[in-house]
Amino acid sequence: MRDGIALDIGSGPGLLSVALADKSKLFIIALDADPAMSRIAKTTAAGSAGRVVPITGDVHCMPIRDGTVSLIVSRGSIYFWEDRARAFQEIERVLRPGGFAFVGGSFGTPALRDEIFTEMRRRNPNWDSDVARWSKRATPDVFRRELAASGVARARIREEEEGMWVEIKKDAISQHAR
Repeated sequence: MRDGIALDIGSGPGLLSVALADKSKLFIIALDADPAMSRIAKTTAAGSAGRVVPITGDVHCMPIRDGTVSLIVSRGSIYFWEDRARAFQEIERVLRPGGFAFVGGSFGTPALRDEIFTEMRRRNPNWDSDVARWSKRATPDVFRRELAASGVARARIREEEEGMWVEIKKDAISQHAR
């Protein structure tokens, strides 16, 4: 996806949103539940020619019209969603026909994971127990059960060495259905 509307769920300070804008012609909605993060994202997005718009909103009930988003991304926020089945329904609702969503988290490489964990342990003495708690609630089997409960038509789990992703695709409307 290089043009259309993209949605960055749990955008935080807007770094991924700005990177998407820099590499594409996408108009990016940077959605975060924390109003403070939306304010920070406005500053981050200042040089994006108005193509990154931070908004405050909840993944469980997004303030976005049905069938309007071409691409949805989220790196890391999925572990904090209270009702992932409901969030998956919302993702499918806002995707346009032919749209894709990639939500999950990964550290990329074992070396990068180790670097991040070393820094996070320095900042948060409870980092390892926090990660263990989050990981227990977000295994591939848990995600599969939540996807099944959501009723999302086309989804799969992609597992990587350093993380996993939920991929959701909304089928394009066939010419016969029009």
